[in-house]
Amino acid sequence: MKTVIFACVHSAGRSQIAAGWFNKLADPEKAKALAAGTQPAEHVHPVVVDAMKEIGIDLSGAKPQLLTGKIVAETSFLITMGCGESCPVAPHWVRRQDWELEDPKGQPIARVRKIRDDIKRRVVELIDENDWGRA
Repeated sequence: MKTVIFACVHSAGRSQIAAGWFNKLADPEKAKALAAGTQPAEHVHPVVVDAMKEIGIDLSGAKPQLLTGKIVAETSFLITMGCGESCPVAPHWVRRQDWELEDPKGQPIARVRKIRDDIKRRVVELIDENDWGRA
């Protein structure tokens, strides 16, 4: 089983959207996703919860967690989204990508939907590239 960490600054938007999509679309026997942040917020942005609820993913109980070196060391893949230099250095066995994505914080729901859909496209590509799809 592979673990993918989606990391952004507050783990209240982009990383939560990505982990939500990933865990809905990937085969849970092959891979799972976690969301984490370098400065985690107290809760997921309400507009993000609303946008994800529209497509059947409930993030109302999701809790932003701190991205630590220990978490990164126990993963297979780290996707960063705007945390830049504050993201921990990944060990050599951890594959890493950086996705440049707009932060949904403070955005209207229409803009958050576009961010959500862009993240879905990227997550689907990641799942397909690594053969983590459902049978």
